[in-house]
Amino acid sequence: MKLSFVSLFLFSGIWSYSAYSIAPDFSPGVVQPLHSQGALAQRNQEMTGLKPLDRKLASRYPRAKARSNWENVSSFGEKIAQSQSGQSFTELPMLLSTPTGKLYGTLLLPDTARRVAVPVALIIAGSGPTDRDGNNPMMKNNSLKMLAEALAKQGIASVRYDKRGVAASAEAGGKEEDLRFEQSADDAVAWSQLIRSDTRFNRLFIVGHSEGSLVGMLAAQKARPAGFVSLAGAGVSADKLIREQMKPQPKPVQDMVYPILDSLKMGYTVKQVHPLLYSLFRPSVQPYLISWFRHDPALEIRKLTMPVLIVQGTNDIQVGLSEGETLAKAQPKAKYVVIDRMNHIFKETDGDRQANLATYGNPDQLIIPRLPEELGAFIRHTP
Repeated sequence: MKLSFVSLFLFSGIWSYSAYSIAPDFSPGVVQPLHSQGALAQRNQEMTGLKPLDRKLASRYPRAKARSNWENVSSFGEKIAQSQSGQSFTELPMLLSTPTGKLYGTLLLPDTARRVAVPVALIIAGSGPTDRDGNNPMMKNNSLKMLAEALAKQGIASVRYDKRGVAASAEAGGKEEDLRFEQSADDAVAWSQLIRSDTRFNRLFIVGHSEGSLVGMLAAQKARPAGFVSLAGAGVSADKLIREQMKPQPKPVQDMVYPILDSLKMGYTVKQVHPLLYSLFRPSVQPYLISWFRHDPALEIRKLTMPVLIVQGTNDIQVGLSEGETLAKAQPKAKYVVIDRMNHIFKETDGDRQANLATYGNPDQLIIPRLPEELGAFIRHTP
């Protein structure tokens, strides 16, 4: 932790700045590595609360192809859970092997998957150290976990995962200077291919939250899902979004940040970075930022030919309604839904900024019901 004139907050998605605040020192690619596969397995068990179990579990789901489905997916156990309505579903840890490391995720299966094939949503988290549940080392809100459980209640399966370099997938992160934005999209494509090989599922949907929206757009162009969903996704490239977030800051701060953004946007790294800005612009993360700034969400969503749902909340203090409007204008065939009083992590809030921020660390507050209702309706009605 450090105290600085300008402090950097990374919530579940987009970078934002707050003056005279205390903020954690983390940004894309910064992880606490685990030094052995044994430690990684232990971390995965700690996160999921699951104990080792052999692969015979797959036989409980007769539609599964045991060999092909479990060659690249390891199940360490199962957890039978219940939604608040009393409907049960099965939670299974998953593992995706990649050439540069293993990625860990969670599969939620509704009970109906025992009898018939069901649709499945691949949920992609936002930027920085946001894990499969929507949490990061400083804040726990369980937003993505709640979304997955709400979909299971509607008979929709889901897969959510720890991104490369985050939580249980920490060892797959590699060196920070080698990280590129496109790797995130490639990982989402690999998860999509793995899901598609499983006969328990009849249709795949890619659901991206915040920065995960852009990741999902890129992945959808290759994976060709039945539908794509953008949740609180930006409509402009990340450099423009950061520039917009800098407007309330003092001019001396703007004068330090804007030249760096200009250089990175043109593809050039910056050697000298002021210590106050090191968390965001340190040299080792600049190649990642250059690759991120290269992609314009409005251009990428325009390329999608499958049905698209765009969802924004009126009380999102990170990604405003104008961003959703930009995406909807770029993809006029999309269904655009605005949810009243919903903030960036799907929680219902009033207009008070402090109350809004408090939800980021409140895992007990449920997500606003209309979100899974809209998402479930879109999935059910998309062939």
